[in-house]
Amino acid sequence: MFMRTAAHADTALPWEDRPAQASRHRIGNLHLDATAVARFDTLLHEIHPDARHVDADRIATLARWLQVLPAERARAVLDERLERIEHLRAMLGDADWDRREDACERVRKLLAYLDQDQDLIPDAIPLLGLLDDVILLELAWPAVATEAEDYADFCVYRIIANPEGDGAQRREAWIRDRLEALALYQHHERINAGRYADGRHPDRPFRVA
Repeated sequence: MFMRTAAHADTALPWEDRPAQASRHRIGNLHLDATAVARFDTLLHEIHPDARHVDADRIATLARWLQVLPAERARAVLDERLERIEHLRAMLGDADWDRREDACERVRKLLAYLDQDQDLIPDAIPLLGLLDDVILLELAWPAVATEAEDYADFCVYRIIANPEGDGAQRREAWIRDRLEALALYQHHERINAGRYADGRHPDRPFRVA
């Protein structure tokens, strides 16, 4: 709604738009089952209908890209996305937050998948076991981003401003203060955009006798 404070990933995943190749459906000794991948893609689109589609070839391509990165960098690529999970959990459990039910249902579906050990890629596989979780988080994030980012801003406000009252009163204070800040910002923008003079030379310049 207002100040965007939820963390975004610094490193973009290298998505490739090209026809799938059956020979690329294997990650090490793990074969990506087409039926399981289709279920994964269906779940993704239940959460975010406008997400790009996922197939085994794309997942295998991402896995190979991740494997050639230095170990520390590969782990950072995963962690900068996985850190969103606890933020989503906190949002669902915070009594002060007036959650939009449609957004919460998407978050519940997302977390239900992430909490499985035996999902598309078993979590026990070193490094790559978290790749399917990261892909789901990455591609489904736009469907929950507004809610998550508003909640992140509310959390910052609640710490700094420490508003009084119950959850509803704290949210009202947050909305009121953010709207006031937005109005002030827009006022400054109008002032900065205005011209106090047209900048042209006058036809008859002033002369000092």
